[in-house]
Amino acid sequence: MDVVQTAWRRLHDEHALVLHDGGELRMANPFSAIPTAYRVHAGGRWWDANCAWDAFGICAALHTDGDIETSCPDCGEPLTVAIRQQRPSDETMRFNCLVPAHAWWDDIVFT
Repeated sequence: MDVVQTAWRRLHDEHALVLHDGGELRMANPFSAIPTAYRVHAGGRWWDANCAWDAFGICAALHTDGDIETSCPDCGEPLTVAIRQQRPSDETMRFNCLVPAHAWWDDIVFT
């Protein structure tokens, strides 16, 4: 295993990033290395987030405003949330985490 793969494996074991079974990068929270249902336009480009929570995290990590595009998992309606000055455009929106936080790393991809 080369130096990069060894370092990635160590970071994976410490929950700093997530690898596919083959060793390729899957996620470096809040960023996803694969396309997802959570698209974020921030810092002049498009990013994929791992989940709704991470979509907000991309704007925070980049210290910039952004726009989150996804859809309601219940009805499928498109959802867009603008992040301006670290605040969402609609503060009444809520999302549920089906997995309790203490169990997220049991299956982080599902979570």
